[in-house]
Amino acid sequence: MATMKMEIVTPHGVIFDGDVKSVTLPGSEGEFGVLPEHSSLVTTLKSGVIEIEKADGSKELVAINWGHAKVDSDKITILADGAVPMGGTSDEIAKNLEEAKKLIKSMSDSDIAIAAATAKIESAAKSGF
Repeated sequence: MATMKMEIVTPHGVIFDGDVKSVTLPGSEGEFGVLPEHSSLVTTLKSGVIEIEKADGSKELVAINWGHAKVDSDKITILADGAVPMGGTSDEIAKNLEEAKKLIKSMSDSDIAIAAATAKIESAAKSGF
């Protein structure tokens, strides 16, 4: 399967930089998926979870509070105000889970959005990604 480059950047630095097979983004109008050769677009992102399928088939989650995404046929660039990667050891995952919940709650005024993002993060943490 084809891949594309993806980069997630915050004011504190690069959170993710690598090749991906697919990405699901929390768009301001709802979640949407991006595959290689996607049409170009620029969109806003709401607080939620970015789901990444890396080139090796492994999955990674990154919680964001809000941002913008620029999609080209071979690259995705995400500028996020705040982001928490959800990988690591079990202790790091537990810490990151709490940070992600705080990040999402700080930006969302919708209880449904908070519950959906929190459920996605907790489910992924239990399954080990």
